[in-house]
Amino acid sequence: MQGGVGLTAYLVNESRLRRPDLAEDTLAGAWIPEDGRPEVRALWQEFAEAVYPYDDLVVSLRGRVIADTLAEALRADPETVLVVCGAGFSSYPWLLRFPVAVEVDLPEMAEAKRRRAAELMAAGTAAKRDVRHLGADLAVPAERASVAARVREIAAGRPIAYVAEGVVFYLPPREARAVVALGAEFGTSTVSAVSYWPATASGSRVLERQRAWFRSRSVPQDASYLTHAEVAGLLGAPLDDLGPEDLQRRYLDGVVVPESALIPEYVAVSWARGAAGAAGRAAGAAG
Repeated sequence: MQGGVGLTAYLVNESRLRRPDLAEDTLAGAWIPEDGRPEVRALWQEFAEAVYPYDDLVVSLRGRVIADTLAEALRADPETVLVVCGAGFSSYPWLLRFPVAVEVDLPEMAEAKRRRAAELMAAGTAAKRDVRHLGADLAVPAERASVAARVREIAAGRPIAYVAEGVVFYLPPREARAVVALGAEFGTSTVSAVSYWPATASGSRVLERQRAWFRSRSVPQDASYLTHAEVAGLLGAPLDDLGPEDLQRRYLDGVVVPESALIPEYVAVSWARGAAGAAGRAAGAAG
């Protein structure tokens, strides 16, 4: 089992495993090693009691809207290349048939993901996919530049769907803004989906408990909050900026748990001007 941030990734998987109909992530539990599942379940319960019992709702909603956005990008252009930064043990490259995917995480996490993915594909649990695992510290400008160069090389002019999930929270403000905008460095990005904490939520008591709980487990102490205007400026308009209540209305037909009782994770989705997915959405709205 991984320590620190690695355990955070497994908690996300446990949360999505608990809400299969909402998350629609059939591989959520498979990423957790068999011998570590009791430990992860116990840790999830500890987190639920110390912080809040709704993490299964929040991260399932987050993953669902990102997966739906990626599916839309693939429908618009099946040659789309997927780039995911900092999403831990996410399943997107195996749930959706991208021609190639690039996953970027800290070196030890990227290697753990590569090994586990190889095991699951060899066992037939996960579909065989062309996924490139890049180890990089996205807080370091030179490493971000190296990632951008490698992505441009792999994409070779094809459209790119960019995801930054669960990473912006834990970066200093300047680096957080750079990672939000990283998709623009790839040259052919058609859609970006980024999860973040809004500045208005910096006083959230639930978030305060979450930060204290994670700090006690050596998760980085940096925390970044962004305004809607900042995100819109970094990603461009038009921008779908969706909070937990917005996502509940979309997927549950109503608000089951108010945002005040949740970790205030927002997902911002921006389509490049003229992108096929954006054009399709505009046509649908006009109809």
